[in-house]
Amino acid sequence: MLAGTMAALSFMSAGAAQAQGALVMYCGVQEEWCRAMTTAFERETGIKVSMTRKSAGEVFAQIKAEAANPRADIWWGGTGDPHMQAAEEGLTLEYKSPKMGELQDWAVRQWEQSKNRTVGIYSGALGFGYNTELAKSNNIGEPKCWADLLKAELKDEVQVADPNSSGTAYTLLATIVQLMGEDKGFEYLKALHKNINQYTKSGAAPAKAMALGETTAGIAFMHDIVTMVVDKAPVKVVAPCEGTGYEIGSMSIIKGAKNLENAQKFYDWALTADAQKIGAEAKSYQVPSNKSTPVPPQAPKLSDIKLITFDFAKYGSSEERKRLLSKWDNEVKNLPK
Repeated sequence: MLAGTMAALSFMSAGAAQAQGALVMYCGVQEEWCRAMTTAFERETGIKVSMTRKSAGEVFAQIKAEAANPRADIWWGGTGDPHMQAAEEGLTLEYKSPKMGELQDWAVRQWEQSKNRTVGIYSGALGFGYNTELAKSNNIGEPKCWADLLKAELKDEVQVADPNSSGTAYTLLATIVQLMGEDKGFEYLKALHKNINQYTKSGAAPAKAMALGETTAGIAFMHDIVTMVVDKAPVKVVAPCEGTGYEIGSMSIIKGAKNLENAQKFYDWALTADAQKIGAEAKSYQVPSNKSTPVPPQAPKLSDIKLITFDFAKYGSSEERKRLLSKWDNEVKNLPK
């Protein structure tokens, strides 16, 4: 009898906890920023957040696998392409926040292109960096262009993530194809493959590896490399001379969310200027989407970078993303060195 009563009480308390406020979040930015957002939202609302940090491609795969019985309520952060694909595949919900009027045009455009299923929360340019000490000791010079990463002196000295798991690396794949054309773009990626020492799971990992002296050059979002510079690592950030792509980091509410009201509360809160200031405090130097959020002084100035006109609708589509990833697997990743 007592055991039964205890079990009933346990069940009731779990139900009450959910009613009082719970939220399950999949987070696609750096761990430090994920934790800071979680802590701030819990403190402000009393809603208990269960957070899991993964790269954007991994989160998308998990949401797709869990579609019949979703475990998470909100997907915050990570490159917009997999968010766009999730929207197209009906894995996320339409939602219009009352904060939409406070956002930059590019953030609203992301929401419109996804048919109101994902919104821009930050932006950042793709680039690469290099460890100045290693470059000097190995007489590599100062790489300034995408073409410089193909030099023989950089054999086994360049690191980038795998586009299947990493939104950063998929942005590279889509950028090179748009910048050079598909045929020449894939020739470039095949040539680059000869110099790659590792395809990492996370897009920011090459920045950390450069800072630690584990690789001379690393391809990543420039803001992730800036974090290493701020921490006094011997790393230089490069905006490639030919031009480069950029991301619109995004946020989506997951279809079938068990804590839908709390997901909407987080969504609205995450679009406020105060919530977006947390990025810089956590040493993440993206350009925020709320017009009133101060742009961190360390953030790469997008106006100074030669940015391509990135086709988010095309390269965020399910068909194009699957096609490019399959082609990269077959024609690049499996090549011998």
